[in-house]
Amino acid sequence: MTSLRHRTLWLVMGLLLLGTLLITYLNYRDSSHEVEEIYDAQLAQNARLLLGVMRMPLASAERDRLYQAFNAALGSAEPRKVGHPYESKLAFQVWGRDGRSLVQSPSAPPFDHAPERIGFHDIQLAGNSWRGFVLPDAQEGLLIWVGERDDVRQDLVERIVRHTLWPNLVGILILAGLVWVAIGWGLRPLQNMAQVIRSRHADSLAPLQIVPLPRELEPMQAALNRLLGQIEQMLQRERRFIGDAAHEMRTPLAVLRLHAQNALEATSEEQREEALRFLSQGVDRLTRVVQQLLTMARMEPELARQNWQPLDLEPLVREHLAELTPLLLDKGLELVLEVAKGDYRTISDAAAIGIALQNLVTNACNFTPAGGEVKVSLLTEGPDVLLLRVEDQGPGVDESALERLFERFYSQDNPQGAGLGLAIVQMIATRLGGAIHLYNREGGGLCADLRLPRATRR
Repeated sequence: MTSLRHRTLWLVMGLLLLGTLLITYLNYRDSSHEVEEIYDAQLAQNARLLLGVMRMPLASAERDRLYQAFNAALGSAEPRKVGHPYESKLAFQVWGRDGRSLVQSPSAPPFDHAPERIGFHDIQLAGNSWRGFVLPDAQEGLLIWVGERDDVRQDLVERIVRHTLWPNLVGILILAGLVWVAIGWGLRPLQNMAQVIRSRHADSLAPLQIVPLPRELEPMQAALNRLLGQIEQMLQRERRFIGDAAHEMRTPLAVLRLHAQNALEATSEEQREEALRFLSQGVDRLTRVVQQLLTMARMEPELARQNWQPLDLEPLVREHLAELTPLLLDKGLELVLEVAKGDYRTISDAAAIGIALQNLVTNACNFTPAGGEVKVSLLTEGPDVLLLRVEDQGPGVDESALERLFERFYSQDNPQGAGLGLAIVQMIATRLGGAIHLYNREGGGLCADLRLPRATRR
C-alpha cells in the first residue's frame, strides 16, 4: 500500500482536477451560450443599422450611386493594413423588391435566391456554416441578410476556455507541490512517533510518552500503550510460569531420578517394589503440579479478557458436583449440597467458577478422613453477594498458617499436593470481583467461603 502522503496527495489532486474539468465544462457551456446571444444581438443590430441607411430619401440615380459606393468600399477592405481578420467572416447582402441583389459584402456567400425564412437561421453555403439574420422591409421592399461564419464564434469560445483552463492546470501543478510540502509538515508528528518507536530497545515495554502530540495521534498512542501493557503482562505470566515450573519441578524430578536409581539397584523384590511405589507416587504428584500450572497459565489471560455471560449459579454448582461425586465415593466420603432459598442469577465466568469449586472440593477431600463428609452450601448475603461455602471434616489449619495457604506451592500437611489449588481460587475470586476467606470451624475442619458479586459486569 502506498504511503499516506501519496494517498492524500493523489486524492486531493484528483478532486481538484475533477473540479477544474467540471468548472471548465460549465464555463464552455455558459460561454458558448453567452457568445451566441451577443453575436445574435449584433447581427440583428447591424441589420437594422443597414436598414436605416437603405431607407435614406434619395432619388433613384443617387440610390444607385450609393449602392455602388457600398460595394466599392467593401471590396477595398484589406485586413492586413487597416482592419481585422474577422472582416472576411462577417457578411451582409440586400435584395430589392424584384429579388435583385442591390448590395453585398465581398465575403458574402453565393445565394441562389433571396432567403425566405425571416429571423435567425443556420445555413450551409460554399463549404462553410453561417449564422444569419433576415430582416424584411415592407416600406422599401427590401430584404436584408446579415450573417457570420460559425468558426468566428467557436474561435472566441475556445479562446475563453483556453485562457481559463491553462492557468488552472498550471495552478494545479503549483498547488500539488504546495500540498506535498503541507502534507509532509502535517505528517511530521507521525514520523516523529515512528522514529521514537524505531529507536526504542527491543526489550523496552515502557509506555510511550511523546510530547507534544497532536490530538489525532492520542488514540494511537493510547492503543500502543495498551498493547505494550498487554505484552508486558503476557511476558510476566510466561516468566512466572517458567519460574514456577522450574522451582517446583526441580526437586520432584531429582527425587524421581533417585527412586528410579534405587529401583535399578535394588537387591530384593521388596526393595524394588517400594522404590517403584515411591516413583509412581512422585509421578502422580508431578502430574498434578503440571496440571495446576497449566490451569493457572490458561486462566490468567482468560480472566483478563472478561468473557462473562449471564448464568444461574445453582445448576452450575450441581453440574460440577455431579462430576466430582465419583472421586468422593472412591475415597469413602459423602458429598452434601445445601441450597438456601434465593435467586442465584448473576453475570460472571462460568468456567472460572467451576474450576474454583473443583479446587475447593478437591482440597476438602484431601483432608477429610474416610467416612467423613464434604459439605457445599449456596447462600446469599444481602442483595448483592452470593456465597459458595465448602466445609471439610479434617484437622483444620493452624491460625498462623491460614494466610499462607494462598501462597503458591505452599501445602499444609499434604505431601501429595501441588500447593496451587487455593492460589488459583484466590486469583479467580479477585478477577471476578469477589473474595475467598478461610477459617477453622468450631467443631473441627476447615471452611472456605467464596463470595461473588451478584451482577458482575464488564
